[in-house]
Amino acid sequence: MSFLARFPAAFALILLALPAWAQVKIQEVKTPGGLTAWLSEGHDLPFVALEIYFAGGTSLDAPGRRGAVNLMTGLLEEGADDMDSLGFAQARDSLAAHFSFDSSTDTVSVSARFLTENRDAAVDLLAAALARPRFDQDALDRVREQVLSGLRANETDAGDIANRAFDTMTFGDHPYATDGDGTLASVAGLTRADMIAAHAATLARDRVIIAAAGDITAADLAVLLDRLLGGLPATGAPLPGPAPWNLTGGVTVIDFPSPQSVILFGELGISRDDPDFFAAFILNEVLGGGRFSARLMREVREKRGLTYGIGSYLYSMDQAHILLGQFSATNDRVAEAIAVIREEWRKAAEDGITDQELAETKTYLTGSYPLRFDGNGPIAAILAAMQRDHLTVDYVQTRNARIEAVTLQDVKRVAARLLHPDALHFIVVGQPEGLVSTP
Repeated sequence: MSFLARFPAAFALILLALPAWAQVKIQEVKTPGGLTAWLSEGHDLPFVALEIYFAGGTSLDAPGRRGAVNLMTGLLEEGADDMDSLGFAQARDSLAAHFSFDSSTDTVSVSARFLTENRDAAVDLLAAALARPRFDQDALDRVREQVLSGLRANETDAGDIANRAFDTMTFGDHPYATDGDGTLASVAGLTRADMIAAHAATLARDRVIIAAAGDITAADLAVLLDRLLGGLPATGAPLPGPAPWNLTGGVTVIDFPSPQSVILFGELGISRDDPDFFAAFILNEVLGGGRFSARLMREVREKRGLTYGIGSYLYSMDQAHILLGQFSATNDRVAEAIAVIREEWRKAAEDGITDQELAETKTYLTGSYPLRFDGNGPIAAILAAMQRDHLTVDYVQTRNARIEAVTLQDVKRVAARLLHPDALHFIVVGQPEGLVSTP
């Protein structure tokens, strides 16, 4: 039976999305000031979506000042120039503009949406937030308390405990080894001077990625970007080098009083620019992707009822790459679930996947891709992510062909290369029965 006959509603959705997908023509824009951006121009709606990434993120925290970049990012919308926090919010709202600022392990990200009629004023306001934030003490104290509240909650969150343990065991003394939000002690000690230093270290023109989508021409975007980012320093702090990989196979049990355990598991992954990435992408989708047809979901949940949900994914950071999975289980079922996962890892490593799994996964991955392009905001985010992954301008048009080109032998070869049951490490936060830490 054909895909169209089996899934008519899904096919209809894809047809609706195809015009937006097909019309995503990416222009590379060079500004007079030396910046580069990607633009998907479209004048159907009178607004522009802008995505800006500054590489480095929380990995650029100064020694002993963990959490500074995260806290600084939270203060960018808390006042600029002669506007305090309230004044900045009122100015933004009067323009019907939307700004958001976020930090992660590898980036400080800025998302902006503004109407064409208010474009100049919105850009000037955003430029003030980026280049001339106030870092008022009352705002710093208020946002600091929000961060501290989150850190206190994380101390009793099993998932967060598992993530911290995984990072510490894997990355040694690299910045990836510790939480970019900081600790209760480090965040409590941060000062306004730390905010100024974190700002100078991260928001610089030498590490910026820019994408735009919507109602603007390439010529106008070039002028806008120099005005928006021209006030930032030319260079920031040096980026961290490659992270070590210290994790070996085994089990780590962290005692946590709960009727169920949270389990994080993983091994060394594959980089986004590796020639084998698409084969690995298909392999992971078959093994631990989000669909109910994935092997781990079928074997661990459907056949044995050991968990409500389980999945794995290829997680690429700028300086490390992980094949990572997660699930929860009642304490009496954890050991059995881990044994099943190792066995599925072994079978995939030795035998690869089937013709049917390959065909169905290709259909899903190629068919769902157009559905991502459903507006200026998502398109700008996709274009920024493409640049961050060092993809080419034609990737949108060639991506599905690259997936279709993957053969069964490609996946089998990559499975043997990537999957190592004995290298899997399981972090178990809970009180699992019959399971203890291994050396």
